[in-house]
Amino acid sequence: MSLLVTEPDTAVSRSSSPVAIETRDLSQVFLTKQGPVHALERVDLTVRRGEFVSVVGPSGCGKSTLLRIVAGLERHTFGEVEVDGAPVSKPRTDVGIVFQRDALLDWRTALENVLLQVDMRRKRTRADVERARELLASVGLQGFEDALPGQLSGGMRQRVSICRALILEPDVLLMDEPMSALDALTREQLMVDLQEMVARNGMSVLFITHSIPEAVFLGDRVVVMGARPGRLIEEIVVPFERPRSLRLLADPEFNDMATRIRSLLGEIPA
Repeated sequence: MSLLVTEPDTAVSRSSSPVAIETRDLSQVFLTKQGPVHALERVDLTVRRGEFVSVVGPSGCGKSTLLRIVAGLERHTFGEVEVDGAPVSKPRTDVGIVFQRDALLDWRTALENVLLQVDMRRKRTRADVERARELLASVGLQGFEDALPGQLSGGMRQRVSICRALILEPDVLLMDEPMSALDALTREQLMVDLQEMVARNGMSVLFITHSIPEAVFLGDRVVVMGARPGRLIEEIVVPFERPRSLRLLADPEFNDMATRIRSLLGEIPA
């Protein structure tokens, strides 16, 4: 899991717009030697302020492309995309991005890795260090502040990466399959940790995943994408109250919802 967190380039404040992310008629075409590849087709998506939206879909349907366009890391071909009411025309400098692979620096301790984004932008303060320690403690890493990445398990490294994404308190968090490389038990615990961290920080989240249970457990809504060219085929409101415990994974209504999503994706007969 790697990440990018940068500082604001707009004057839009957290409360200035009720919508955190919006795409309208968003399409993406890549030109290749074999001809044009239509990655996304007329995607209309809204993430409201403080909402956690999970996106699921088959491999190659454009989920990651969608996230990169929202982040400003990819230029879109047609349509509009806005973050905090401002058009996205270049890399956003006010969002946290967490990718699948972590990008911890091997020579920096867990605490120093969390503080990296601060050090890249300004002189750190005592408050920054305290904030980093609090973030690590919030995900069960108190006592590991001085550990190097090589001394941490995969799940612990993922927690450090997420803490680093949160250190500058971004309004919007974009996550691209951040738990895909974890074992089942570590993934479940990190789902609980992430839910608590997002609630505590009041962020708006666009979360890309292949895991249907993960999408339902974490999301306020689950957006289902069809095969390439990626398009939205259904949006499902998740009715379960927060905070959610892992007991929810055994709930019949939870499993009915997961089954419905699998049917939409063609994984089981409708």
